[in-house]
Amino acid sequence: MDHFDVVIVGAGLSGIGAACHLQEKCPGRTFTLLEGRDAIGGTWDLFRYPGIRSDSDMHTLGFSFKPWVAEKSIADGPAIRDYVNEAADEHDVRKHIRFRHSLKAAAWSTAEKKWTLEVEVEGRESIQLSCNFLFMCAGYYDYERGHRPDFEGQDTFEGEIVDPQFWPEDLDYAGKRVAVIGSGATAMTIVPNMADEAAHVTMVQRSPTYVVSRPDRDAIANTLRRFLPDEWAYAITRFKNVQLQRFMYDRTRAQPEKVKERLLDMVREELGPDYDVEKHFTPRYDPWDQRLCLIPNGDLYAGIREGRISVVTDHIGRFTPNGIEMESGEKVEADIVVMATGLELQVLGGVAFSKDGEPISFPDTFSYKGMMYSDVPNLIQTFGYINASWTLRADLTCEYACRLLNHMAATGHEVAVPRLRPEDLGMPARDWIEDFTPGYMQRMMHLFPKQGDREPWRNTQNYTLDKKMIRKAPIEDGVIRFEG
Repeated sequence: MDHFDVVIVGAGLSGIGAACHLQEKCPGRTFTLLEGRDAIGGTWDLFRYPGIRSDSDMHTLGFSFKPWVAEKSIADGPAIRDYVNEAADEHDVRKHIRFRHSLKAAAWSTAEKKWTLEVEVEGRESIQLSCNFLFMCAGYYDYERGHRPDFEGQDTFEGEIVDPQFWPEDLDYAGKRVAVIGSGATAMTIVPNMADEAAHVTMVQRSPTYVVSRPDRDAIANTLRRFLPDEWAYAITRFKNVQLQRFMYDRTRAQPEKVKERLLDMVREELGPDYDVEKHFTPRYDPWDQRLCLIPNGDLYAGIREGRISVVTDHIGRFTPNGIEMESGEKVEADIVVMATGLELQVLGGVAFSKDGEPISFPDTFSYKGMMYSDVPNLIQTFGYINASWTLRADLTCEYACRLLNHMAATGHEVAVPRLRPEDLGMPARDWIEDFTPGYMQRMMHLFPKQGDREPWRNTQNYTLDKKMIRKAPIEDGVIRFEG
């Protein structure tokens, strides 16, 4: 059985970032990276629907150590996939990746101070690996299935039903009528892109989402790159965008009504006084209670103004042979229906974890700094931000993991485990992510670890606070216990 100091799970943005950090900061550690698919890129390789793109700027979604130098800061999927592959090759981590290797179970032995991993290898029998430290970078949703509501009459529909997560490469929608069910980032991307070739595209939504239009190019970043080295221009732009993101989020918390009015005024400026913004673009919740949808260069609005795109806001009554009938009786005719109805979340990649023969129940644990779990040894998970770019948190997590591993090497310890202090035992168990209400989160939040009301048991979703708690706080904090 092969043994490694560290096993990283997942070869997307988080996993490749972890491997690059580990290679540079912990050069003496042996590691391998398990990837269930046959390519690098994670989300950006899996999703191939029309127009797939980031909904964050690449100066904050990109790695801290690799400048984003393309003109477009709101980048498409292929460009992001190329960027992740470049990072892997520049840091020579591709040789450490085991493709088509899916982690199914991880068992910790206190006596042996190691994890034993059950790994399913595509086309072969399962194998076992072992490691001292496990670094989970598998994302937060199920790669095998999306969220698919069961609508009445769906089997009577005579057209084609498509799932964005498994987009058919040969789908021909030129000149056809398309209905896209959903109002999140996926729908907001697919609708304007399919409208370029389809006869007409209708976005069918149960309720509206806040939408913000921004240019897909960052003029300041592109100007800075003409006069400064790429690293300097990237760092300045990253700092600027982090501050803007935080300012905007804080405003939504402090003055939600003012922010709401400004967002809706921006929609009215795009669609004119006669468009029913109240019905189609005014959510029932405050801004950032759910994620804002970013649309580059107002492409969705342009399609609506030109008559290529319609928005229908109503509950679906049933499918019909040639489309969808809403509860109000309104009919949406379609040759193709795209089910952009959301993701199915998974806790820690759906892996079955155990310790000394007993299953680990993560809902009964407290999250330590948003990345480790009480009484679970030698395990770190990357989970990014819901109110900022994912990779900001992923980079901090990687920095901490490397600091922790180097501290363990320097002190001769083999085990690091967060444990509740006596003063922590009575703290309230709060949802792992609070004040965020989208359905895909609410459906699964009961399966996630809890957070407390004090550091280091908080999952702050605040980059400024996390930099203090994760990057600057000492490793020896009285909560992490070192053993072995």
